[in-house]
Amino acid sequence: MFDKYMICEEGLQNVVENGAVTGFQFGARLPYYRGLGLSMVEDIGITVDGETIPHEQVLFSVRGRTWTLEQMETEIEERWEMGEVAMLIVQRNGGLSSGDHKIELMEQLRISYLPFPSITRDTKTLTLAN
Repeated sequence: MFDKYMICEEGLQNVVENGAVTGFQFGARLPYYRGLGLSMVEDIGITVDGETIPHEQVLFSVRGRTWTLEQMETEIEERWEMGEVAMLIVQRNGGLSSGDHKIELMEQLRISYLPFPSITRDTKTLTLAN
């Protein structure tokens, strides 16, 4: 549906905590015309420059709150709204080097009226500035 809008073209950056680079983050959107409860986001897969990121290293953040992918499975109070930008945070010491990076994103959603999961993908080359 809105696959080509999943990865935000601006905003790839390293995450710095207490002076150390602890990972990187980029913005992502829901590829669905309605919002969904976070528990209905069944999976998020990230590949960077051909390397698949383990689920344990991925955090999802929206409206000032952050969850692991495992915590999202049981989160029934919070929603991800259509058009809303969430930050996908990858915990990785040193983050990413400056320059271009090929980001691949997969989102598997549980849509109430579909008898199968909706799996959508987007790929973009994003530039990490110094």
